[in-house]
Amino acid sequence: MKLKVKVGLYILIGILVLGGGFLTYKMFGQEKPETTDSQIDNSQNNSDSETSTPTVSEKKLQILDLNSNSRPIAVMINNIKVARKYHSGLQDAYMVYEMIVEGGITRLMALYKDAETARIGSIRSSRHYYLDYALENDAIYVHWGFSEQAQADIKKLGINNINGLYYGSTYFWKDNSLNVSTEHRAFTSMELIKKAIKKFGYRDTTTVKPLLNYSVDELDMQTKEGAIPANKVSIKYSSSATTSYEYDAENKNYKRSVNGEAHIDYVTKKQYTAKNIITYQVSNDTISGDAKGRQNLNNIGSGKGYYISEGYAIPITWEKKTRGGKTVYKTLDGKELQVNDGNTYIQIQPMNQTLSIS
Repeated sequence: MKLKVKVGLYILIGILVLGGGFLTYKMFGQEKPETTDSQIDNSQNNSDSETSTPTVSEKKLQILDLNSNSRPIAVMINNIKVARKYHSGLQDAYMVYEMIVEGGITRLMALYKDAETARIGSIRSSRHYYLDYALENDAIYVHWGFSEQAQADIKKLGINNINGLYYGSTYFWKDNSLNVSTEHRAFTSMELIKKAIKKFGYRDTTTVKPLLNYSVDELDMQTKEGAIPANKVSIKYSSSATTSYEYDAENKNYKRSVNGEAHIDYVTKKQYTAKNIITYQVSNDTISGDAKGRQNLNNIGSGKGYYISEGYAIPITWEKKTRGGKTVYKTLDGKELQVNDGNTYIQIQPMNQTLSIS
């Protein structure tokens, strides 16, 4: 009889404990539902998805740090055939301009921001219309020598510049191992440029926004107004200078060539590429009385051109009102042009030369 009482008592206590736990979950909203295997799988999938796919607010532009106020640096790059094979450091430039100079050849101006490039060049002399594009980017201008027109304009326009003609042994060096004339051997580095900026007391910060309006999300180029396929692009500057690009669908960029030869970096041995290409034409003429045939470029004004990226080209307009004013690029509907996140080559081609997009 006593044994039955004890067993019954234990059963009652157990019921009360379990019931109390159940009531506790109910009272405080903590009832724990049964978790199925499918729910566990879904939970893991959702977790993986959240960590691997950033939200729009988490995405950051890769080509430029929009939170950086460091001032851009523009470097004049020699582009004559004998010097081109020694080109160094262009892969670190976020934007490169190409324009005609005397003798049917072109020269490049490469822009850098927050770069640490150890070898840039070879560096060549200034031409006055390149100053307009240093100004529109609020850039410190690096060169080795100048034309008479550029020399006068650098002073008149107050261009912060670093000239190898005066400071060649301090902020530049000549690579005398190269099998080329001495005027094609000049190089510099970001470290030396920064030392020069500090020595000369130049402003090293800027409040000027980037020239181009970059999209952090990939643009659907084929849906843009007037879009045409652009797998191959050929931009002729003269009978002796043609720049071309071929689209690499796997890497989603354009491989750059000059006169049919791949444009290769001397240090990395890799072919230069462009994510974006902007091309348009302006008229040019020979400066009166200039024995070397140096050019004027009629680049203040407006016109039409193309923006090329992701295997397509779309028609655009451009307008530059003053030498120091920004060139404004727009789509045909009058909206500011957006470009893909990546480096850009701006090809300012002589009027009436051949442009081929296919």
